[in-house]
Amino acid sequence: MPKMKTHRGAKKRFRATGTGRLKRDHAYTSHIFSGKTRKTKRHHRSSAIVSERDEARMKRLLPYAD
Repeated sequence: MPKMKTHRGAKKRFRATGTGRLKRDHAYTSHIFSGKTRKTKRHHRSSAIVSERDEARMKRLLPYAD
């Protein structure tokens, strides 16, 4: 059976944690900061975990993430 291909866009946006979950960055952090509150900008600096509902779909795109 041939090797599965990794989705290159997903590989650049998600990375696996030690327990096998997927980490992601927040959106809305690249420009137009004057319209965002200080709290919003601060919270979006940290990464987040992909939700459980989306995790199965993301893992199909990243077959070798674990």
